[in-house]
Amino acid sequence: MTPLVLMCVLLVVLAASWARRLERSRMVKTVEEREEARQRGSHEARLQHPHIDLTRCMGCGLCVAACPEQGVLDVLHGQARVVHGSRCVGHSRCADECPVDAIAVTLSGVEERTDLPAIEVDFEAIGSPGLFLAGEVTGFALVRTAIAQGMAVAREVARRREETGRAAEARPAAEDMLDLLIVGAGPAGIACSLAALESGLRHVVIEQDQFGGTVAHYPRQKLVMTQPVELPLHGKLTQTTYTKEELIDLWHEIATQHALPVVTGERLDGIERREDGAFLVRTSEGFRVTRHVCLALGRRGSPRKLDVPGEDLTKVTYSLLDARAFEGRHVLVVGGGDSAIEAALGLGAQKDTTVTLSYRRTSFFRIKAKNEARILEAFHNGSVRAELGSNVRRIGDDRVELETDQGVIEIPNDHVFVLAGGIPPFKMLEECGVSFDPAMRLPVEEPTERGSGLIKALFVAFLLAMVTLAWSLLHGDYYDAPAHLRSSIDGHELLRPARNVGLACGIAAALAVVLNLLYLLRRGKRAWIRFGSLRGWMSLHVATGVSGFLLAVVHGGFLVRDTAGGHAILAMGVLIATGAMGRYLYSFVPRAANGRELALEEIQSRLAGLEGEWDADHPEYRHRVRGEVARLVAEGHWSRSLWRRVLATLTAQRRLKHTLHGLRLEGEGMGVPLERINDVLGLAQRAHRTALGAARYEELRGMLSSWRYIHRWAALLFVLVLGVHIVTAVRYAHFGAAS
Repeated sequence: MTPLVLMCVLLVVLAASWARRLERSRMVKTVEEREEARQRGSHEARLQHPHIDLTRCMGCGLCVAACPEQGVLDVLHGQARVVHGSRCVGHSRCADECPVDAIAVTLSGVEERTDLPAIEVDFEAIGSPGLFLAGEVTGFALVRTAIAQGMAVAREVARRREETGRAAEARPAAEDMLDLLIVGAGPAGIACSLAALESGLRHVVIEQDQFGGTVAHYPRQKLVMTQPVELPLHGKLTQTTYTKEELIDLWHEIATQHALPVVTGERLDGIERREDGAFLVRTSEGFRVTRHVCLALGRRGSPRKLDVPGEDLTKVTYSLLDARAFEGRHVLVVGGGDSAIEAALGLGAQKDTTVTLSYRRTSFFRIKAKNEARILEAFHNGSVRAELGSNVRRIGDDRVELETDQGVIEIPNDHVFVLAGGIPPFKMLEECGVSFDPAMRLPVEEPTERGSGLIKALFVAFLLAMVTLAWSLLHGDYYDAPAHLRSSIDGHELLRPARNVGLACGIAAALAVVLNLLYLLRRGKRAWIRFGSLRGWMSLHVATGVSGFLLAVVHGGFLVRDTAGGHAILAMGVLIATGAMGRYLYSFVPRAANGRELALEEIQSRLAGLEGEWDADHPEYRHRVRGEVARLVAEGHWSRSLWRRVLATLTAQRRLKHTLHGLRLEGEGMGVPLERINDVLGLAQRAHRTALGAARYEELRGMLSSWRYIHRWAALLFVLVLGVHIVTAVRYAHFGAAS
């Protein structure tokens, strides 16, 4: 082996070792963040959340890059995992960008929740025919989802009208009967009105507040995340982000252009069903009669109040529209959600404005990662004063009293913004006929593990291989002959690489390679190709890879020669093998490597469970045991040095035995009952065994993950060699000429 080859091998080994160290460093950060999320409660989703099928996930990380909400997903143990589930708002970009269909965005805790309406798949309230819901009231907060729901409701009403007909005798002549009454002029209501107008429905939109619904109450210049959507009668909204003002202006323009029948300042007071099945809708302006109702409402309802002295002062408000109006004032913002954070940041950016943020918790809970980073920076630079773990005690004319852990403090104040959420209008909705009973709600199909699709892939590959084998057997006299004797066989002109079938297979293989490489242009944030789903492109990637390889084998006459073409076939074989490992075999690594049963979060939860083993007895000993086990778990397992991990594995049992023996003696010396010592040390031993298993499986996963690097370099080598082969063939081969 030449020094140059040795140097290349050494460089590859060093590069692989360095990449592995970086990967382990990233995993340590992800584990720490998951533990922090569990402690804060942000690991659980509020409603929608991604479910990851670990039997299919191959750890490409495209879902992490695609998610607009930072920190929802990350890669742990080589597969995607949910970190901050509460930050998920249902964009579903992760599911759209997953090339192997391993992610499904689903609902959490639907069976127990009493804040979600019971609706059919067409958004009709269960038990109240003709009463529909759309938008935020259904539990889905995205503008895109609200628009889709509003359109679906109008089209369902139009379909029903077509089925029942519109005979004149079906309605009293003296009555102004509507086909559809839409309550709410937000995204869902506007989309519903456009679809109703498109379908020719007689309808009216009523809005108790201002045009734009919940979005109209957003702070000035707030970015509203959307995705390109198609609006009836208007066309596609091509932007991915709009400010509040841009979106409201767009909706005003659409409403004016199409003369939408929107009435603002009219409040819904109640809904009654008449004997003929129509609805009698009571509003602040009188009565309206309609065959169908769409409640396109928000969930905020009435602002949540503090119920403290002074809250009735005029300086106390429950929304912020324009922070510029409070320049140079002393302002208190109450709340810890995204709305409160954004308001505090907007006010803190004004000149000479003193902003204090009061929040009852000691840390933020379920807010967007960007907002959390910005508010912590504002605390650091002094633009916003933090009073975490505080409650408003009293509001005065120029002062506010806050109750903190250090006692009651008093701060100067000109304005108070209470942004502590709202009380949803569930009572009013129930009176209108909407049920929130979980027993009436349609069952949600829980995502299940579907496997990697290996059996199906093997079956298809077997069929293709059988076809190729049948072709070789059909012309066995030619393919079995040595290369130098084939020119004398009758089938040579038909089968040789430069003519007829052989040449056609070569061209088809080259075209398959081109189609195969197009997958690279579709994936990633800066994809050059936008059409088609990524999972469809992945299926094409796999299909063209296998078929291209088999065509190339036929093109080469089932011979692998020491030529550019032969080397291209070998490189393609390596590509097929590594690609199959990543797509179908990689996810079969036991769940210990994938962070499931044996993942570190389970180990941490077991260690934390030591605190609850006993009541309040011997706290020093409990903490001591937990600390020692945590040290044993961490020592070597997350070390970035391979030799330290190997040494830790070899000496693990000896160190565990020595540690447990010392803890037993220490417990006996402190008077801890023997039964409790045995219980807690048994739990410690199981936790250590679990951690050790996770470490071993992680090393196995780390070795298997090398498929991705081999696949990439083999692909580069293949493209280069294939290019040389094609150029050589075009220049020197005699296509179609007799041999």
